[in-house]
Amino acid sequence: MMFLAIPFPFRRYTASLEEELLAFGFNVRVEVVDKAVESAAQSAFLKANTRNELLVIEAGEELTGQVAAGQVLKVKIEVDTDPPPGFSTQTRYLLQPIPFAVRSYSLPDLFAGKMHAILFRKWKNRVKGRDWYDLIWYAANLPHLNLAHLEQRMRQTGHWSGDKNLSPVVFTDLLFEAIDRLDVNQARKDVAPFVKDQQMLALWSHDFFRDVASRIRVEV
Repeated sequence: MMFLAIPFPFRRYTASLEEELLAFGFNVRVEVVDKAVESAAQSAFLKANTRNELLVIEAGEELTGQVAAGQVLKVKIEVDTDPPPGFSTQTRYLLQPIPFAVRSYSLPDLFAGKMHAILFRKWKNRVKGRDWYDLIWYAANLPHLNLAHLEQRMRQTGHWSGDKNLSPVVFTDLLFEAIDRLDVNQARKDVAPFVKDQQMLALWSHDFFRDVASRIRVEV
């Protein structure tokens, strides 16, 4: 599948990013990740026509107690130059460190993006347990999913085609098939370093995730 991506000149903004963060006491450098060769798999599925940035934050006194002195903390910034259509946005206002506005995907559309990752993300022999952890969060906090946007994501990556729309029944079948294929032990192992209460992971099983899946509310 071919994508018509719009070039994004990341280097135009690196100096401004460094200057702005320095104003808040963070000594950072911005490293642009150059791709020597365009990867068809990445463009089509993993990172569809994105430009990657790594903000490498050098731990200092301001981060004492959170990041050990001398440890390098990396924050990845990604820009999707070819987002699939069919989503809505909302404006949220934050007050720290200064008042500012952020335009973001609506939560049902974010859920659709996460569901696309759960259904189709490929990690060779690895299992992305953090995706399944996020599924639990959505099911517990905002179980509404925009099925139309999920369909557009699937069409963009070649996982859906033809004139028919993705139906709730087909979506449910896809999700339960993914649950049946899930290696629960590997998923638990992947997410364990990020979870304080390890007891919650003991509940993870195929039956548990089927119950979680049953709580999803599809918006057609």
